[in-house]
Amino acid sequence: MDIHIDLKAGRGLRDEIYRQLRAAILEERLRPGEALPPTRELAQRLSVSRNTVSAAYDRLGAEGFLTTKTGAGTFVRRGSARPSPPSPSGMALNPVPVWDEVPELPRRFAVHPAYDFRAGAPDVTHFPFDTWRRLVTEQLRGSRAEVLTYGDPRGHAGLREAIARQIGLSRDIRARPEDVLVTNGSQQAIDLAARVLLQPGDRVAVEDPGYPPPRHLFTTLGARPVPVPVDEEGLRVDAIPDDCRLVYVSPSHQFPLGTAMSLARRLELIAWADRRDAAIVEDDYDSEFRYTGRPLEPLHSLDTTGRVLYVGSFSKVLLPALRLGFLVAPPNLHKALGKARSLTDWHAPTVEQAALARFMEEGGFTRHVRKMRREYQARHETVSRIVRRDFADHLTLVPSTAGLHLTARSRVPSRPIVQAARRTGVWLYSLGDFTAKRDALAGLVFGFGAIPLGKIEPGLARLRDVFDVQG
Repeated sequence: MDIHIDLKAGRGLRDEIYRQLRAAILEERLRPGEALPPTRELAQRLSVSRNTVSAAYDRLGAEGFLTTKTGAGTFVRRGSARPSPPSPSGMALNPVPVWDEVPELPRRFAVHPAYDFRAGAPDVTHFPFDTWRRLVTEQLRGSRAEVLTYGDPRGHAGLREAIARQIGLSRDIRARPEDVLVTNGSQQAIDLAARVLLQPGDRVAVEDPGYPPPRHLFTTLGARPVPVPVDEEGLRVDAIPDDCRLVYVSPSHQFPLGTAMSLARRLELIAWADRRDAAIVEDDYDSEFRYTGRPLEPLHSLDTTGRVLYVGSFSKVLLPALRLGFLVAPPNLHKALGKARSLTDWHAPTVEQAALARFMEEGGFTRHVRKMRREYQARHETVSRIVRRDFADHLTLVPSTAGLHLTARSRVPSRPIVQAARRTGVWLYSLGDFTAKRDALAGLVFGFGAIPLGKIEPGLARLRDVFDVQG
């Protein structure tokens, strides 16, 4: 065991060795049964006499901390550790006050309820694990120097090319590989956009109701989020303050209402950004799953002046644990974004990036999306049918034709319903979880990505019982 002992000038050497070894034993940095270095070895390492070390060992032995075995050495006696003393209440360091405004770390997916209607979770049981295992193995067996060393902060070249091609075909996003930056999920993409575009004190427009993490993220970066209401056509552009420097929006499938921003509203938002010299971050988090109708043009496709940054994620489409997303940005931001990416965590895991590039090139990504679109459409239709049939006296569905969740406005307070439902094993969210002022709106958000088709009806039947009990 290599033990670090700091011998400070002006202190007794024997007492200092004793004190530091004793502290290591009490705090279980030296565990019961572990061997200490021989006295001669430790004396040489500390440049002290062997007698000095022996005297410290003898004192520790006399106090019951050490035991000596002839021919084997000196060991920490079992049962010698003590409970750690309580931490003092007044520590020297404290976080800056802005972190008091951020909620506790999310623990919602540590729970595994019987009926899981939580939004934001896809069905991982249908993921092609055998294919993915083969692709990862190929990368590890192949050009190891390429995938096992530090990579390009902007992302794996093959993956950037595959992403540019995929979104060009599926979403009409005209992007070159050099416009694509690979990130650790969509949250990092939003973080990087904010870092290169905002200064402390800048105001940022966010949807209300909306996805909470970006709002908290902007706050921690020193920006000032401004909640902007959402109606049946999407974000209310006429309610955006004139001095906002950035607008965060989810136009294809607004979170959490699920509506799509109308074409007129999209054009209005882009015109507003042009007039105000502002940026738009377009979060297109689950638009791959559209069940009816023709998708509207992304804001990025309508943008002619380079004001829209397009954010995508593979968490909802493939696996949340994959933690891969991307950001499509105009050329004048490429250098700054690359620098910001390298300063945060350098790059995403190279093996997974290379495997995903091959998965997309071989057509596995497209096949998986098509398969899951059919699966999710059946769940979407089942939730819609049952809510309209069995909850018409309390809930009104918000029209939605895409994504992995449905939202219903409620005629009764939704927080008590959610709390009571969770006690029966039915987990879902209240619409009020996503408003700037908690519980400003009453409603329920039904995620259907993680719940099997066969469990939807009995889960909603249990929820109906909760409504009946609540009155």
